[in-house]
Amino acid sequence: MIVAQTLGEIAKYVTPGVTTKTLNKVAEEFIRDNGAIPTFKGFPNHYGSPFPASICTSINEEVVHGIPSDIILKEGDIVSIDCGALKNGFCGDSAYTFCVGEVSEEIRTLLKVTKQALYLGIQTAVPGKRLGDIGYAIQQCCENHSYGVVREFVGHGIGKDMHEDPQVPNYGKRGSGIVIKKGLCIAIEPMITLGSRQIIMESDGWTVRTKDRKCAAHFEHTIAVCDDRANILSSFEFIENVLGDKAI
Repeated sequence: MIVAQTLGEIAKYVTPGVTTKTLNKVAEEFIRDNGAIPTFKGFPNHYGSPFPASICTSINEEVVHGIPSDIILKEGDIVSIDCGALKNGFCGDSAYTFCVGEVSEEIRTLLKVTKQALYLGIQTAVPGKRLGDIGYAIQQCCENHSYGVVREFVGHGIGKDMHEDPQVPNYGKRGSGIVIKKGLCIAIEPMITLGSRQIIMESDGWTVRTKDRKCAAHFEHTIAVCDDRANILSSFEFIENVLGDKAI
């Protein structure tokens, strides 16, 4: 629950005028003060370059893996905060896309649908179903709104390591993929775009953005498959307690 609590703490600071570097400082201090380790910090990319921060902060057209910086958030922005931590030998991972002040109804709807798709995927993660069923549920929800579903980045298994098998795509065919069994722990994380699903990697080797520079949303929960349902191990409750009726 440390990741959920960290996101709740960050929620207090997501306002126009704050820098994403400040949000990172809040997150790292909160994680370490509560006896956990930020798992993102130092995590290598495909080029072997370590991630330099404790959270990912992806603004507007940035899809995932944005690096905290001196960029100042402004009214009408959205920012996805992805957070991971290790405590008592196990990893947690969760993401939430925040509105900075008031955002357009078009963008707010994108966020609502992406979050809805996350929960549809979670509802599908039950014994006897297959991984493709999760992706199908997410894909259908989002494409029914003419949104793009990012293919190149997906959810993943999670446990003692932050990234474990299996990969969990946000697209797929019903009845395809491995059979979901009790005890499976995965992170489900729709990454959904307002326009084209095509993406570009920025020159920093980390930040992924939409090719058409239209906004993207990202929500993520860590779940464990039980006898007949998925148990959500993370939570948006702490965020919602801070944001009240402004929560997505």
